[in-house]
Amino acid sequence: MIVGIGVDMVDIARFERQLERTPKLRARLFSAQEQSLAGHSLAARFAAREALIKALGDSWHLTWGDFEVTRDERRAPEFVMNPALESVLRTRGADRIHLTMTHEAGIATAFVVLEGGGAS
Repeated sequence: MIVGIGVDMVDIARFERQLERTPKLRARLFSAQEQSLAGHSLAARFAAREALIKALGDSWHLTWGDFEVTRDERRAPEFVMNPALESVLRTRGADRIHLTMTHEAGIATAFVVLEGGGAS
């Protein structure tokens, strides 16, 4: 059963300018593993964080560090599960996060679906 959906789009050039103007923003928004990625990848990961917040309906007092995005063995994007995020998902009735990200024509887009009810 779907318990939440979220989508977000980020203008890549604008996002990269913001990172240049505010160097501490990179460390504030992204994990150490993510920080070395190219601007378009960071923009997509930021969109993924925003899409997940929308799917959850609120940030639930999670910090940006609770939303790390990595790639699985097939290179599909996924959120790193940590205790804070797992707790919020349980509260929300979700047990799985589906994530897709793309960047094209200067825009990064992410779409998140929260699934609940014992899906695997």
